[in-house]
Amino acid sequence: MDATSSRAVGPARTAGPADATGPAATATATAAEVPGRRTAAPADPLAPYLEADFPWYGLDEGWTGRRWLLQAGAGGHRPGQPRTIDYGSVGHGDEPPRQHETPSARRFAVVVTVARRPGRRSADGTGMLEATSASSAAWLAGSGLLAATWPGQLDRGRRQDWLDQQTAIAWDLADDLAGPGWSPLTLPVNGLPHPFRYRESEYGWVLAGEAPGVLLGAYGRSVSAYGIGFAGIPDLAAYTPHP
Repeated sequence: MDATSSRAVGPARTAGPADATGPAATATATAAEVPGRRTAAPADPLAPYLEADFPWYGLDEGWTGRRWLLQAGAGGHRPGQPRTIDYGSVGHGDEPPRQHETPSARRFAVVVTVARRPGRRSADGTGMLEATSASSAAWLAGSGLLAATWPGQLDRGRRQDWLDQQTAIAWDLADDLAGPGWSPLTLPVNGLPHPFRYRESEYGWVLAGEAPGVLLGAYGRSVSAYGIGFAGIPDLAAYTPHP
């Protein structure tokens, strides 16, 4: 990868998921009308999700626990122009810690939906963004897991060093989904079997693959990836905002 290109939805190598737009952020533009989509007020936590031109996915009806919004964001957004939502996450189970809190033993699964985008010019006009792929979803899922499970005994400075190191590893793994760091896993999507690539670590698990109209990633801890399934979200109101 040369210096003038980057992932269509991914940040620079050492950046983290905090680059995405948070669910409570104010919408900066009105997206084109999409049939069946309601118009959100600017302060509506669902606003970034409802601006998207692709379907959102979460765990299917087999999950009976809490559901919540995490983040939705625009990759390669050019300042002064209407943004295009390119990816976002919804959570299931225990909510993530706030920035000042230390991660603890939590049971959760997060689903990352990524729009299928062709290669296009970067926001600063200096290069081209790569087309999205399953690797894009794997990268976002891997960095999300790191942010949710960093070792609590680390101070702030050492935590950043740890995040930088582990993020670089997650980036390299995402670029090689066919490699030995991943294993195959078949899971239902809208009731039909779909192939995914899966890996485990001491921090939890990450998987990535495809779904109708989008790319899917997921990560979790203390929830078995082998027992989950994915489905299109019929009503985002079922997901409460993460405070």
